[in-house]
Amino acid sequence: MQVKDCVFCKIIRGEIPSEKEYEDDFVYAFKDINPVAPIHILIVPKKHITGIQSLEKEDTSLVGYMFYVARIIGEKKGVAPCKDMEGGYRLVFNVGRDAGQTVFHLHLHFIAGRSMKWPPG
Repeated sequence: MQVKDCVFCKIIRGEIPSEKEYEDDFVYAFKDINPVAPIHILIVPKKHITGIQSLEKEDTSLVGYMFYVARIIGEKKGVAPCKDMEGGYRLVFNVGRDAGQTVFHLHLHFIAGRSMKWPPG
């Protein structure tokens, strides 16, 4: 189920343009319009879920699947870690306004293409 006024639901429906990176029956992944790294992709479930705080037990496999799609994207983009662990990417869920969540449709940030620092800030 998608929500009429949700910006990510509109992107999934094609009402708002995006630079698609991946799509299947369950998720839609596209380039972030305000990237924080050379590669910044949002992995969004097609089912509207407000955020982690709204997950139901039946959604847990979908969240796991989002991580699997991140693996596919990492390989496609050439940033998946190799045997010596060179390369890599960061995966981030922001949960709530204080954590930086600005769109209230669950999404996983895939961030890569530069060296990451810790703590992320």
